[in-house]
Formats: sequence, C-alpha cells, structure tokens
Amino acid sequence: MDLFEHQGKELFASFGIPVSPGAVARTVDEAVAAADGVGYPVVVKAQVLVGGRGKAGGIKLASNADEVRTHAGNILGMDIRGHTVERLWIEKASDIAAEYYGSFTLDRSAKKHLGMLSAKGGIDIEAVAEEDPDAIARIHVDPVDGLDEATARKWVRAARLDPDAEQGAVELLLNLYRCYVEGDADLVEVNPMILTPDGRVHALDAKVTLDDNAAFRHDWAEYASTQKRDEREQAAAEKGLQYVGLDGTVGIIANGAGLAMSTLDVVNQAGGDPANFLDIGGGASAEVMAGALEVINGDPKVRSIFINIFGGITRGEEVANGIVQALGRVSIEAPIVIRLDGTNADQGRAILAEHESEKLQSRPTMLEAARTAVELAGEAAK
Repeated sequence: MDLFEHQGKELFASFGIPVSPGAVARTVDEAVAAADGVGYPVVVKAQVLVGGRGKAGGIKLASNADEVRTHAGNILGMDIRGHTVERLWIEKASDIAAEYYGSFTLDRSAKKHLGMLSAKGGIDIEAVAEEDPDAIARIHVDPVDGLDEATARKWVRAARLDPDAEQGAVELLLNLYRCYVEGDADLVEVNPMILTPDGRVHALDAKVTLDDNAAFRHDWAEYASTQKRDEREQAAAEKGLQYVGLDGTVGIIANGAGLAMSTLDVVNQAGGDPANFLDIGGGASAEVMAGALEVINGDPKVRSIFINIFGGITRGEEVANGIVQALGRVSIEAPIVIRLDGTNADQGRAILAEHESEKLQSRPTMLEAARTAVELAGEAAK
C-alpha cells in the first residue's frame, strides 16, 4: 500500500520525525485557507503516487494568497504520468542549507534490512547510484539487533553529511528505522532530508509503502480508502485474490506467488505478454477458480488464459474438478490452456481430457502450455 506524501508525513510525525507543518486541500478555496493557516510562504504540492511532480509542474512556491490560488487552480486536475491530481498538500516553505537522501527497505538476498544514505539528496537516487555510486552509504541491519545510535552515527559520517547535520540526522534515522519496523513498512524514504540554516534536520518529503499483510495489526482504514485501483484489481481484491494488472494479452492464473512469477517469465520467454499476475493461493476450488476466471474475463485485452497449477497438498483431481466446475459457472470467451502437475496430476489430466476442445486445452509442461497460450493469443488478435 503506497501512501500519499501527506499520509507518509503524518506517519513520520507519529514516530517523532520532524516534518514541515501543512494541510490537505481538495479545492482552490481550501488551498488558500490552508496557506493562510500555515503562514506564508508556502509550497503547493500535488499529491500523486508517482515521482516526477516537480518536473511536471506539480510543486510550486507561493508567497501570497493570489499565488496559491493560481498554482492550486493549475495543479488540481493536472495529469502527472497518468495520475490525476485530486488533492494538494499546502506546506510551510523551508529554508534549505543542504539536501540529503535516506531510506530503509528489505534486502531479501541478505535477509536483512537495507539502509541507504547520501549527501546527494533532492534528485532520483537511481541517478545517483548510476552516476556516482560511491555517494551512497549502505548499511545492513539485522532485524534481531536493530539499529543503535553508534551505528547510525558511523553511517552518517560514512555518507559525508555536513557536520552540522550529524546529530539531527542520527536522531531522524533512528526514528525512521523505528517507523519502518514498527510501522510494518516495505519502504520508507526521505528525499530530500534537509538541513536548515539554523542547524535543524527534518523530512521535506515522505515516500512510504506499507506491507498489506500487516494490516491486521494497524488501523489503516483511512489509508486504504484513498488507494486507487483499476477495475480489475478492485474486483480481485473483493474476491480475496492476489492480483496485479498488466498490459499484455495472456491472462495468468497460478497457485502460489512464486509459480505465478515464474509463469509470467515463461510467457515472456515464449514471446508473449502477460495480462496480469494472479495468485489464487494454495487451493484451487471451484469457487476460487470461478472468481479468478471472472476477474480475468473482465479484462478486454485478454486473448487467451494460461492456468498453471502445481498440486501439493491440494490433489490434482480436486484441482481438475474445480476448474471444470468453474467453467460451468463462468462464460469464458478466450481459449484456456491448462498445465497441471504435482500430486495426482495424472488423475487430474484424465478429468480435464474429457472436457478438452478448441476452447480448453491441456499441455504437460509449463513451457509447452505457455507457447500454446501465446500462439492462441496471437491468433485471436488477428
């Protein structure tokens, strides 16, 4: 779950991270009222879940109400990389002596948390990593040990932050790590983290991605209510399915996130373009399969469907019966290719064989099934 900047700053503030005062506005009049309340000068900032706001004209400095009115009117409704601006963050402008970058995320290969810190803030960290990789100081934090002050201070010095920023940066990073861990985030990023002329360090921006799997531990209803999903993803969420919409023509259904990712890869290998990632979990009952097929069927770009199931605890004949029953519930236009393997796969294939047709085909291997699905998608597009 990605948060808007103002939501990220509210979360940061709850963990003692200094942020600039501000207020949310959804109309021009609200923007002016917010600016009057915060005090001039202010920054009018588009709230969208994508980067590049400044380059697109979505961040403007205003020194009075007239300027706020002009900028708010121009930014509201603006399209920034496919995202329409529906709200603004009106923030007290800050004097800046220096800009830095700081973040925490998970390094899965190292099985530790990864912290990145740079004295080159305010620009894309990807650009810094490419042009001057030595400008980024990285640390790995063992989740058991956590981050202590001595390590944070050594990290700040390794990043070559200004001496005047050292203590403030150490305190901010310790709180940022606590926010990352206790807040169940996948990513917390401050870019820029600024040093003011009077020696204060605070977060001028906030990028936060929360771990949806930890929602039961938090009250995230307000955050969830502002999430923008396309119709396919919304339909899948209502059915409890793990779904991510893509732009291809081969619909994907698999049981298990790893298998689903592998299925996307093999479809690409076969020369096709996946229309989605869809993980139905460990089982493949008729109800679950019908729900998955309904979601796939709702995507007009889908020209074929690849169902890739590996039976583990769920036996192959149960999977096959679930697929057959689901097809009786859902009217599917696109041809379906099924690859079934694992426990009792032979029995499952025998059940599917009784129902095979031009619209329903079975293949013994993942690659063969992917190739067939790609071919069928290509034929349907002609």
